[in-house]
Amino acid sequence: MAQEFRLPDLGEGLTEAELVSWAVEVGQTIELNQVIGEVETAKALVELPSPYAGVVEELLVPAGATVPVGTPIIRIATDAATEEPPARTPVLVGYGPEAAAESKRARRKLATAPETGTSGPDRRRPDASPAARAAARELGVDLAAVAGTGPSGAVTRNDVESHAGSAGQSVPSTPGSPEPSERETRTPIRSVRKQTAAAMVRSAFTAPHVTEFVTVDVTRSVELLDRLRDLPAFEGLSVTPLSLVAKAMIVALRENPSLNASWDEENQEIVTKHYVNLGIAAATPRGLVVPNIKEAQSLSLLELCRAITELTATARSGRAEPAQLTGGTVSITNVGVFGVDAGTPILNPGESAILCLGSVTRRPWVHEDELAVRWVTTLSVSFDHRVVDGEQGSRFLSSVAAMLHDPASLLAHL
Repeated sequence: MAQEFRLPDLGEGLTEAELVSWAVEVGQTIELNQVIGEVETAKALVELPSPYAGVVEELLVPAGATVPVGTPIIRIATDAATEEPPARTPVLVGYGPEAAAESKRARRKLATAPETGTSGPDRRRPDASPAARAAARELGVDLAAVAGTGPSGAVTRNDVESHAGSAGQSVPSTPGSPEPSERETRTPIRSVRKQTAAAMVRSAFTAPHVTEFVTVDVTRSVELLDRLRDLPAFEGLSVTPLSLVAKAMIVALRENPSLNASWDEENQEIVTKHYVNLGIAAATPRGLVVPNIKEAQSLSLLELCRAITELTATARSGRAEPAQLTGGTVSITNVGVFGVDAGTPILNPGESAILCLGSVTRRPWVHEDELAVRWVTTLSVSFDHRVVDGEQGSRFLSSVAAMLHDPASLLAHL
């Protein structure tokens, strides 16, 4: 009997998703919970598990199409014994049913299946996203020969296309990509870019923004970071000025909690959070996303460095889960990595403050009444003036700057 699988309720208020790629094809035998494709919502790129075991009869939606929730996307011929799928607890797409044991067994079997084009008993199926596998089939690339840059070394679509390009192959455009012309290029607004645009417009025209700046000598912080990088505990972690700024920000919020609050328009209340879900703005090929570190106030500097390293890598690979992209209370954006001195960031909707870190560069500076070359940066903070007064915003920014100028004051919190 043929079963149609409809795009499930994605949760988080999402009503549609873009079907990025299929990981299966017509006539292929698939197992329960096998990944059949990859969908991109306005919040994340996630894998889609099959609720049925059987043979793929028809792919009802082409890759690249934007599909409303409830739309049939694939038809699967099932055996009589598997005509009724096992009981499933509704969950967010990409995270499978609650029966984790069955899902893990299916995944392990998938992981050891030979990849198309490989041979021999020792060839294992490389860890790769469905989009990467689809691109590999299209371009005739052996995934085993591609170096992965995704989480845990997983191969991404970009890795496959880069590998094909270095080999001199022509790489076709992905579905939905703009067709170039001599005078202009048109790019469809969808998924993350569409969500980001709507959120920024809503924030800019809802919350009255105020931005303040301070320039500070951070030479001692740079020296501290150099020493931390030499410690075995920090090996392989992103030990950057952003790490210290994040820690200083969390400490400063203890004395300035109004910046870790939100405006509740419906109930006409200011909601002050006694926890910090720290958002880290990350530029990705899909657009700007701001995943957040839950309960960041409880993390040591070492734990915070590890969390930032893992979170940014996950976000840039497109694997941030919806839960990581929601629930933030305050954010940081680092424009310094682009060589920019300062910025006036727009608030994340639902938050009252965002701190901006500019480039850390060597500049002439008056130090101990003498002109010297020091490491200097500019910090700025944008805040919602309905929630945060100028005094509170100024004290917060001044506190962060003071800790970066003399990180010895952070030692008790590292």
